[in-house]
Amino acid sequence: MSPQLRHPYDPLTPDEITAAVAAVRTHRSELTDARFPVVRTDLPAKQVVRDWTPGAPVARAAFLVVYDRADAATYEAVVDLATGEITRWQHIAGVQPGIMIEEIMELEDIVRKDPAAVAALARHGVHDLDLLQIDPWSTGTLPVDGVSPLRRIMRASAYVREFPEDNGYARPVGNLVFIIDCNEKSVAAIQEGAPIPLPPESGNYDVGSVRPLRTGLRPLEITQPEGPSFTVSGNVIEWQRWRLHVHVDAVEGLVVSDVSYLDGERRRSVLHRAAISEMVVPYGDTSDDFYFRNVFDAGEYNLGKTVGSLALGCDCLGEIRYLDAVLSDESGTPQTITNAICMHEEDYGILWKHWNFRYASSPEVRRSRRFVVSAIHTIGNYEYGFFWYFYLDGTIQFESKLTGIVQTRAVAPGTTPEFGTLVAPQLDAPNHQHMFNMRLDLEIDGPANTVLEVDAVGLPMGPGNEHGNAIVARKTEITNERDARRACDPLAARTWKVVNPNVVNRFGAPVGYKLVPFVGPTLLAAPESDLAKRAEFARHHLWVTRYDPKELHAAGDYPNQHPGDGIGEWVRQERDLVNTDVVLWHTFGTSHLPRPEDWPIMPCEYVGFSLKPAGFFDRNPSLDVPPPGHGTASHCHPGDT
Repeated sequence: MSPQLRHPYDPLTPDEITAAVAAVRTHRSELTDARFPVVRTDLPAKQVVRDWTPGAPVARAAFLVVYDRADAATYEAVVDLATGEITRWQHIAGVQPGIMIEEIMELEDIVRKDPAAVAALARHGVHDLDLLQIDPWSTGTLPVDGVSPLRRIMRASAYVREFPEDNGYARPVGNLVFIIDCNEKSVAAIQEGAPIPLPPESGNYDVGSVRPLRTGLRPLEITQPEGPSFTVSGNVIEWQRWRLHVHVDAVEGLVVSDVSYLDGERRRSVLHRAAISEMVVPYGDTSDDFYFRNVFDAGEYNLGKTVGSLALGCDCLGEIRYLDAVLSDESGTPQTITNAICMHEEDYGILWKHWNFRYASSPEVRRSRRFVVSAIHTIGNYEYGFFWYFYLDGTIQFESKLTGIVQTRAVAPGTTPEFGTLVAPQLDAPNHQHMFNMRLDLEIDGPANTVLEVDAVGLPMGPGNEHGNAIVARKTEITNERDARRACDPLAARTWKVVNPNVVNRFGAPVGYKLVPFVGPTLLAAPESDLAKRAEFARHHLWVTRYDPKELHAAGDYPNQHPGDGIGEWVRQERDLVNTDVVLWHTFGTSHLPRPEDWPIMPCEYVGFSLKPAGFFDRNPSLDVPPPGHGTASHCHPGDT
């Protein structure tokens, strides 16, 4: 297979996935029960991407995580797709790859076939097993009595449905947890408490269950008669001076990379690669069937494999273009998710405006428009919509939209939950958090960058500030990884500015972009807890590290059944961060104290952040945006009709 005319970060094609898996099966014939939890593009050196020009040939390689179920051993492989040779093969000792979709799909059959599990379900009032729903829960490193931590295990909880499409989360089976050995495909242990009656109400939210529907919502149509203003070539998109590459990665989900801005005749780099490096959802209920519930959706569940197909008029509205996602299942067979990435433009209100009221002149007003790249991932009961927005003024924004169904717990009649909220009779939605970590590999006019923490500070009264009104931007240079654990400060309007000290604007200042963070919580679990050690990334709003191609996932590459790894270990190297290739890791999210209004399905909750030019341009880069309507702003004058 010869090198193809593609972008260096393009995802693997079906043929490339097939070829990579075949190479492993051919050259490593000693593997008797090989599974392939991860098959993705082996990322080339960053300089290859920097030097790439559209149409230039690039070498292609695949990276694979291979799990031999027979020997319970994990390997990493790199396959040269031009030759079919394995260029790297390494046994990764002491780790478990993420939970596989095939393992999740086997759970219900495993439980139904186990006599002890069936008897336990009967004690809890569950006799009809045909519609039994079993959900997986990664187990972390919390011990299970009588079960060796060396086994590949997960915990599992049960729910009762009345028909196949029924919302099983309305009837959780309380005080009953199954420990599943994924290799043996057996119930290794059962953790059981006193039975609790099943909650009495259904929780269905489909059209047939909630009639009559409200009236008065008239059609809202979005049309672009001349088509959209962006172009798509493979996975590379160009829109209003922006150029970027997008794809779905098996672990990270939606990835945006090689982002640049055409400023006059200069194509200027802004963002080399950005993706969710990890996300953890810890539950705050201490009961026997909940204390262990914290999931690392990227590293433990392979976030990208949960991406779904999007539909026009439902998930996306307007003049839409789509990209498919090609991913491998655990057998190594390529699977195509159609319309996995949605791309479109949105009107976003006023971009800027001013009316000179001293004269009978028309106001100057421009409308904002943004380019949207989105994908939606369904992980069990929750949906996560990931949206990247690119604006006419050089701003980049990320937004995660959280929806789906809250996790539930059965409680006895008359019980008031201590660690959650009643959302239906005898149905508790426990308190929990959603903590995301976005890896931001910024390259502001190139890779040599420095990070400044910038606070808006009011100075005390004194000489030079006799009236006490002085406000300054106090800048703290982050020079070393040992000092690079940072926290938001909303009172100081704290931002983090990434500058290139080797490139200056017309005022002689280094060009830069600033991270405007989402001001939210950090991890609430006790610092000495098992969870806090495994999710150390979530204990700080920002980390800064020196670029290392091996450091992609904030909780390490293999968090499943692992005591802790990742960014907390990396920063102990205390690498220098001045005028070098740096990576920002922004932790953001929400502490979700459920409401009755979140049941039976949750309206979207929004979290995210922005990257805004701060001295990157010499003036407002959107001055040349044309006026709305007739080509002039005259029709926008107050009183005009």
